Amino acid sequence: MSDKLLIMFHGVGSNGVDLLPIAQYWQRQIDGLDIAYPNAPFPFMHSHEVFEWFSLTGITPQNRYERIVDAREYFDQTILRTLQEHKFQGDLSQLIFCGFSQGTIMCLDAIVSGRWSVAGCIGFSGRLASPVESDVRTTKISLMHGEADAVIAVEEGREAYHTLNEAGFDVQLETYTGLGHSVNELELKKGLEFLQAL
Repeated sequence: MSDKLLIMFHGVGSNGVDLLPIAQYWQRQIDGLDIAYPNAPFPFMHSHEVFEWFSLTGITPQNRYERIVDAREYFDQTILRTLQEHKFQGDLSQLIFCGFSQGTIMCLDAIVSGRWSVAGCIGFSGRLASPVESDVRTTKISLMHGEADAVIAVEEGREAYHTLNEAGFDVQLETYTGLGHSVNELELKKGLEFLQAL
């Protein structure tokens, strides 16, 4: 059995395999790190190859949280199934989340709602769209965001950092000049440092 399990959560119009190279990069340098990269439960644009955690059609700042809440059951089922498949049940102190974009939104929601008090969470290019309801602050969080992100503005990352910091979470934020809605090598190295310190 591996020491830690890292679950990767992709963004809209993508799939788990897209994040596999990131997970493998970290896995090669961290002994005992198992990785998982499930697909979101809903097809994107009727495709059988790319998926989403919740629909963006007609989404607004006012209805976004409602959609996240509606997606929680499916997100949690994905996690539980992944834990079963990796025989990794019961020890959340050895479980780590990593999300990109909508995957980050769902990861942060899982933490601040109090449903999943995991060891750590790496969030690329996301936002915190949920209120902090959990009384538990044990999850360490690393947020990373490109300053040229035209999909989810870097201000969303900064706002997430301030909200989580004020709520008492151990959270860090790194922003990257010229980086759009993607992941660069500097972020990979920062993520590695974060994982090694858990």
